Amino acid sequence: MNKINVLFVCLGNICRSPMAEGIFKNIVKKEGLEKYFSIDSAGTSRYHIDEDPDHRATGTCAEKNIILNHKGREFVEKDLINQHVILAMDKDNLANIKKLITPEIERLESKSEIFLMRDFDSEHTGANVPDPYYGGQEGFYQVFDMLERSSYELLSYIRRKHSI
Repeated sequence: MNKINVLFVCLGNICRSPMAEGIFKNIVKKEGLEKYFSIDSAGTSRYHIDEDPDHRATGTCAEKNIILNHKGREFVEKDLINQHVILAMDKDNLANIKKLITPEIERLESKSEIFLMRDFDSEHTGANVPDPYYGGQEGFYQVFDMLERSSYELLSYIRRKHSI
């Protein structure tokens, strides 16, 4: 079986999406499913390419024994072909992702499934994951909880779809 490629996407790829990547990797590892997945994150902007995640994101995740080992990268058109599941953190990033869908990509049978991350949040289905960058530490804790809740449901969805 080929690996299932999962990509988390926010604006700068230093807060929400690397947190989501780390949280999802941690859950997949706990479930013993690492061999089935390739997990990454990206940003729809070029603001933080090759940068480490925000120190508040790494600190929040470290408190839960999750290490963020990621360098910022830009979401590119090729991701729409190479990723199986793409999760946008909010509606603006979802719109930025969809702008890259060409008619050629639209015709592909192997194109990505694209969702909002919180389409998988049982408490607030379809809501945005707020950007904690300009706020305090509490915002990172709230985002962590949203991402963790959503990640468990996302994994359930993928397991059902791919029979793993």
